[in-house]
Amino acid sequence: MTKGKTILCFASGYDAPPTSKHHVMHLLAKQNTVLWVNYHASRTPSASASDMMYMVKKLGQVAGGMRKVRKGLYVLTPLVLPLPGSKWAKRLNELLMVRQINAALMKIRSGGLEIWSFSPDIAYLVDQFKPEKVMYYCVDDFAHFTGYDTDQILRDEAQLAGMSDLVVTTSRSLMESKSHLNTNTILMPHGVDHEHFSSTLTKRHKRPADLEGIEGPVLGFFGLIRDWIDLDILAEVARARPGWNIVMLGDWAVDISGYEKLENYHFLGPKSYEDLPAYCASFDVGLIPFKINKLTEAVNPIKLREYLSAGLPVVSTALGEVVSYRDGSFAEIANTASEFITAVEKVLKYTPADKAKLSKAMASETWPAKVEMITQRMIEPFTNHAAKPLGNEWKGVQ
Repeated sequence: MTKGKTILCFASGYDAPPTSKHHVMHLLAKQNTVLWVNYHASRTPSASASDMMYMVKKLGQVAGGMRKVRKGLYVLTPLVLPLPGSKWAKRLNELLMVRQINAALMKIRSGGLEIWSFSPDIAYLVDQFKPEKVMYYCVDDFAHFTGYDTDQILRDEAQLAGMSDLVVTTSRSLMESKSHLNTNTILMPHGVDHEHFSSTLTKRHKRPADLEGIEGPVLGFFGLIRDWIDLDILAEVARARPGWNIVMLGDWAVDISGYEKLENYHFLGPKSYEDLPAYCASFDVGLIPFKINKLTEAVNPIKLREYLSAGLPVVSTALGEVVSYRDGSFAEIANTASEFITAVEKVLKYTPADKAKLSKAMASETWPAKVEMITQRMIEPFTNHAAKPLGNEWKGVQ
């Protein structure tokens, strides 16, 4: 694994719920110095209440300056203008960010500098820092996010990928769409904190207080509740099976008022990462109810491996990266309410031995294993100069 370097990480907000970038940077911070730059210039904010609250929060973080969040890991929210389509704003942002980032690096830098970017549109900044290595870590098809300028993102992403020493993609769809931008493109599926989630099978977790009084099978979900989550299909399931409870954990940026009227459809808000195993221990099924569209076709949901590590059978819509887990009954695929009901009825019959099998299958899919493979690829050049998968493609348990 990379050691003794300064990692300049460009990513979305550090204070958001943990995602792949958090796991990767937390590991790198153990043997390197990481400066996480909260990059928030990819989208022009709207006049919505949620965007206004977001901007107020960001301004507070800007005023707070660089902060140390754990050993080896620092977070900086630079002052920028979120006008990605403006050439003069991009030039001003370059001047502002280079000045702010360099000031932070002067205080903490140790060893050679590498750039690891989870943001697709920071190519205009790269040469200012003269990095030894550059990596573009692509986890989403950003061009299809609501509010993003599709053409601008594609141009910026192509520029960043082209100047990178390595492009990491987390789904087969992303690898297929990005490999023409850089021959040094690899497929690396997400990892999982197996020890954290498998504790549902080895420890006795107290039932969370907000689940008290909820009786019957619990169909659970945790994550961001956004416009890509199919809340309607779950509402149909809730109406058809009033004895089942659908529990949604996470903050929402969609109107849920119509769904809350259903007595067995529960929106409990965001929960800390530390508390998720306790909720998983009270779930009977893990749900991945993503709408199927251009954005989600490229998704490889981290929660898939987290559910399985916790011994939870999974019922999901037909996301490409989940379909491959169908063999061996590790995931059931459903695209309609009736299919969801049939799938849930099947997995509710799983025995403790069946659930232990699900968890055991994830034991080798850890974040340290993934980061080790990535950092080795940063050191060792390709021999055949062709884009290739590097992570373990799911073959089921033999």
